[in-house]
Amino acid sequence: MHVTKGRIRNLLAGLLALAVIFLGLDETRSVDESAAGSTSSPAAQQGEQLPDLVAGTQVRGSGIVERILSDDNDGSRHQRFILRLASGQTLLVAHNIDLAARVARLKIGDTIEFNGEFETNSQGGVIHWTHHDPRGQHVDGWLKHAGRTYQ
Repeated sequence: MHVTKGRIRNLLAGLLALAVIFLGLDETRSVDESAAGSTSSPAAQQGEQLPDLVAGTQVRGSGIVERILSDDNDGSRHQRFILRLASGQTLLVAHNIDLAARVARLKIGDTIEFNGEFETNSQGGVIHWTHHDPRGQHVDGWLKHAGRTYQ
């Protein structure tokens, strides 16, 4: 078996996520002060930067679609796009379209609300697990766009 940097990174992220869950630290944190109904820390209300969060943390917020990327078809298929948060930070959203419907009619400039798991990367971060967990072992995530919830 060939071990790549991506596989090692995914394994480490998975182990960290398990540690967070095991230690009872898996709470949803708001990452954008405009997220309606969120309970957030004072840091989050001041435009908290996601890289300061622990990888594997469940986060909720919103952003503006800055770029739409091609689907990732390696393994589980993911719809991918870049969001810009109110703080100016950008995030990659990797939405599993094998488990949830594709976000329809997505355009640059659209607002997307998200609830998913944060992972760090060199470009600012990734939000994934934006769908239900068919095994019931992970916090269900979602995306909201144009009045519709995708999970």
